[in-house]
Amino acid sequence: MTNPFVHEHAICESTNVGTGTRVWAFAHVLPGAVIGVDCNICDHVFIENDVTVGDRVTIKCGVQLWDGTRLADDVFVGPNVTFTNDIFPRSKQYPTQFSKTHVHPHASIGANATILPGITIGRGAMIGAGSVVTGDVPANAIVKGNPARITGYVGDSTRTAPVVSNPTEPSSSQLGIGTAALHRLPLIRDLRGNLSVGEFDRSVPFTPRRFFMVFDVPSKNVRGEHAHRNCHQFLICVRGSVQCVVDDGTSRREVCLDSPSLGLYMPAGLWGTQYRYSDDALLLVFASEFYDSDDYIRDYDKYLLYCARQTVE
Repeated sequence: MTNPFVHEHAICESTNVGTGTRVWAFAHVLPGAVIGVDCNICDHVFIENDVTVGDRVTIKCGVQLWDGTRLADDVFVGPNVTFTNDIFPRSKQYPTQFSKTHVHPHASIGANATILPGITIGRGAMIGAGSVVTGDVPANAIVKGNPARITGYVGDSTRTAPVVSNPTEPSSSQLGIGTAALHRLPLIRDLRGNLSVGEFDRSVPFTPRRFFMVFDVPSKNVRGEHAHRNCHQFLICVRGSVQCVVDDGTSRREVCLDSPSLGLYMPAGLWGTQYRYSDDALLLVFASEFYDSDDYIRDYDKYLLYCARQTVE
């Protein structure tokens, strides 16, 4: 490691700059800023006082980091990304406290994106170039557009339903994420109306203690975004369609539930997300346990710690 490098045409007033960090020409870092090790601060970057930048962060040309911005380790900020910190800005009128914007580790923000105040961008998320981010972005989500909407998840490989020769017999296929599996339930077609059926402890791998239904979800919204310590779930989209992501903290798989004869088994200990609901979607979920708020893990970073502890044990 070497001392920070500051180009002769840069102004770096902060003494809290990590070793190996490079501050290039015409960048200006104010005294209160804290910058980690091995960062790359490119030309024409401005960093205000109440700013924290983690280790190995790349900030490309033309970016301004205003008071309240927090960048964690290994974040990438593309050219001309615009951060903001005051939701009602007025000339010469200052809030008592600026909004805090948090960008979690390994997230990437594409060129010319605009980030509104007080937003959290989750671990590993990917912000498309030119996007206007108006709300929190979940971990590993890919968002695009104005306003930015979730279009996918980083590292997903979409799985389709198992192909069966006899549609009246149940079948399943493993997703490669723990014991999560996509189940094809029996489908009996009849002129009088079609029928799909599941048997608990057979086609559904447990006997449920409760069920709930999710419906009337705007397509822009995301549901789930949590893991369970003990509760197993079985998801069926009985009307419409919904995209489901299953995550074990290392790998992710995405499936589309678009038939009442298709079910997703999610064992305990996996992180689940549902998004891109069709307008008419009705999601039925069977759960192996009664509701218990303590069974939920709702923060992705805490979930990763949980996974690490399970591995050690």
